Amino acid sequence: MTLRRGIAPLLVLFALAGCTSEKPSAVQVGEVGRGPVTEVVEAPATIGARASATLRSPAQGTIAKLYVREGDRVRKGQILVRISSPQARSQLRQARQAAEAATPASFGTPEVRLPSFDTRAFDRKVAAHFARARKEAKKVDDARTRRQLLNAIDLAQAQHKAQTRALASITAQLNRSISGVLSGVTGGLSRSMASLQAASKSQAKAAVKAAESTVRSLTIKAPFGGVVTLGRASGGGGAGAGVEGLLSRLPGGGQQLPSLPSTGGSTSGSPVAAGVPVSAGDAVVTVTDVSELTLDADVDETDVLLVKKGVRAGVELDAVPGATYTAVVTGIGVTPMEGTTGGVSYPVRLTLGPGAFDDGSKAPTPKPGMSAVTRLTVRESPSAVSAPASAIVSSGRESVVWAIRNGAAERRVVKLGAQGDAVVEVLSGLSVGDRIVVKGADSVRQGQRIP
Repeated sequence: MTLRRGIAPLLVLFALAGCTSEKPSAVQVGEVGRGPVTEVVEAPATIGARASATLRSPAQGTIAKLYVREGDRVRKGQILVRISSPQARSQLRQARQAAEAATPASFGTPEVRLPSFDTRAFDRKVAAHFARARKEAKKVDDARTRRQLLNAIDLAQAQHKAQTRALASITAQLNRSISGVLSGVTGGLSRSMASLQAASKSQAKAAVKAAESTVRSLTIKAPFGGVVTLGRASGGGGAGAGVEGLLSRLPGGGQQLPSLPSTGGSTSGSPVAAGVPVSAGDAVVTVTDVSELTLDADVDETDVLLVKKGVRAGVELDAVPGATYTAVVTGIGVTPMEGTTGGVSYPVRLTLGPGAFDDGSKAPTPKPGMSAVTRLTVRESPSAVSAPASAIVSSGRESVVWAIRNGAAERRVVKLGAQGDAVVEVLSGLSVGDRIVVKGADSVRQGQRIP
């Protein structure tokens, strides 16, 4: 349940008629005044840091050197730990060898040609036959018959030459067709093989980059300035060895071991120290940036709509009794969270400011994880028409006040503004100086005589 508290008005409401020296009356009357009213929403909260990163071992190995101690402050880029990992360096050598072996091979187009027909000897024999036939034809005495025979021999010889040329043309065309088919088949095969080799080479290069990144990560550096917390090493087995182990950590080939962010280290195993074995993924050191502290508050759904960016808040910590810290709202979440009692709350982020004790002395700086109570000033009215909260009676969705007019009770519906614990702001329905019932309002009826 959300608690609220307010600031008493400047003009104090005073109790009027309704009591005697012998027996006090159940109804008391006061006057509407003017003064400041502040509405405050309380919410539980937790102190947080500006940023926190848990740095993990990228491979199986041993802590070669530890440059920091628990609680040390470090700067961005400062070397924190060096890890010795023969396995990671062996994987790098294998990856480089695999990349060198992945050289593209050239594919030539095989040449297939049909043998051309050598008809020269045949042509000479045919020519001799045509010559003898022509010689015999010339011996024919009949001129007309002789001429017909010679014409027939010439035609036959011409047809023979044409057939020889056609055969040569057909052979040439077949050779060209065969060459074209082979060129298309082998060209597509060559392109396919080239694509496969290019993919293999790219994968080998990626494996080299992954191995180089792992080796570089053996030197762990601070991603930002902050305070160091050492983790605990499991000392168990590491990731798979060889080029396959590297490829498994590539995108699409398996899960990469995350380095950032994380909320803490391992809770079991050996404390991190020089000579301690580590496994891939072991939390080695956590860096927490405490240059700016934050607050994560859980505000009830009935109050969250009143919270805006820039709203000021007072913060009290269980760890620092008697001290109050300042804070300012920087963001309001929209994802609901179900509480233990079944209600719904929303996350509100605040920036934590300095704190002071009641005597004005400076309060110590909190640590991340400490619990707190935030009191957010959601509405303020420095000079409001104000009435005691006890005078307000809820009637359905209406807020009602019993005003005193001519000595009788009169029901007034009022509109409220800022609502404090002791006093509330009345936006309409009452005026300064109006006499109202401030105690026992639940028992008053319309027209009831009230002195």
